[in-house]
Amino acid sequence: MNPLPPKSPHGRAAPEPLIYIVDDDPGMNDALVNLLRSVGMRSRSFLTAEAFLAAPIDDSPSCVVLDVRLRVANGLEVQREINQRGLCLPVIFITGHGDIEMSVRAMKAGAVDFLTKPFRDQDFLDAVSAAIAMDRTKRQALQCGDDLRARYTTLSEREREVMILAASGLMNKQIAGKMGISEVTIKIHRARAMRKMAARTFADLVKMALELGLCPPRETSSAGSRPGNGAARPAAMGY
Repeated sequence: MNPLPPKSPHGRAAPEPLIYIVDDDPGMNDALVNLLRSVGMRSRSFLTAEAFLAAPIDDSPSCVVLDVRLRVANGLEVQREINQRGLCLPVIFITGHGDIEMSVRAMKAGAVDFLTKPFRDQDFLDAVSAAIAMDRTKRQALQCGDDLRARYTTLSEREREVMILAASGLMNKQIAGKMGISEVTIKIHRARAMRKMAARTFADLVKMALELGLCPPRETSSAGSRPGNGAARPAAMGY
């Protein structure tokens, strides 16, 4: 029985990973495609950098297996072009003519691994698995950010203002004075903001505000500070 595919955060089956192979050696391309197929992984191969850069990129966890020395283009230049286009795909370099300087340049530019031909099948598969895991984590983080921004758009203008002020460290009484409305109304807006943002605790709401860039991180008060000597009390005490 085949295992069920992983689920996305929304319950749908997550898209299968796709590995792009760019090598001007047809034999190497075919060998890597067959190796990936043998472990159930999809791949697309290209004999030139131009063909790869002109191809559409799937919206699925992916990585690029890139030969350093292509006939027309330098692999490092292709990596730079990938980054400049905002694709941000993890890159695994493979080469039969690598050197330490080249590998250092590749890794500094964000390459996941640098394999010298001939390499072991398992080393290649391990590198691909690490690259796919890296891309999947990045995509999940971006999806979480998109979901967070979508929830924030459901807040009213007053709820947003209360959320920002509360996350900045002000108590309900202080927020009420600043906004010119009653403390009871502030509590209502704050509770609605927490519900719409799906924040289980006030600490969750503060974290969301920081992730959205709504307020700067609050400085930790010094050990000698006391609520009675002018230091603000923790925002969680605002209810």
